[in-house]
Amino acid sequence: MSSTEDQQADVLKRRGRPPAFNYEDALEKAMQTFWTFGYEGTSMAALIEAMGMNKPSIYAAFGNKEALFNQVLDKYVTGPSAFVKEAMAEPTSYLVAKTFLTKAVELLTQHQNPRGCMIVQGALSCGPEAEMMQKKLIAYRANLEESLKKRFDLAKEKRDLPEGANTTALAKYVATIHQGISVQASSGASKDALMDIIDIAMQNWPANTKK
Repeated sequence: MSSTEDQQADVLKRRGRPPAFNYEDALEKAMQTFWTFGYEGTSMAALIEAMGMNKPSIYAAFGNKEALFNQVLDKYVTGPSAFVKEAMAEPTSYLVAKTFLTKAVELLTQHQNPRGCMIVQGALSCGPEAEMMQKKLIAYRANLEESLKKRFDLAKEKRDLPEGANTTALAKYVATIHQGISVQASSGASKDALMDIIDIAMQNWPANTKK
């Protein structure tokens, strides 16, 4: 190695090589920020600080704030909120509802995560400039209700639910409880307090077999 190369190597050693860009790590930090402050409440300054990237770098890697939030939503649905798919696979409607709500309580009260559901909280307070994202979040919630309804329709066909069960109302019932516990969690409600609510809610479940 030449003396010039030696000098360059020595400079790099002293300075330290710049860390490689980690897409998933940066996206995780963005998710935590949006989860904490909501879409409209999250400023670019907050994202810059949390992600450790300047604005041009964020735009180059993820696009604008809306594009970044869309990627965060996908990460949230397939990551922290992936328990929804697990709940839908339970063998009875009672277990579908109970598993979904129980897993939601566990997520919403974890100390390492912001309190409340990112999708529920993000849609509660949005001004005109964020209307498009608010509608997107509302659509996510509507899709959840539709998925629950389809699962309860299947339960009805299998006679797991009574013949006269209103699956549309049941789906909204579960979704409404979920939204309520999200708001309660964001206000500091404990896991035990929220699980008491779930226990009361499940006592009224119209399943033919409650297990």
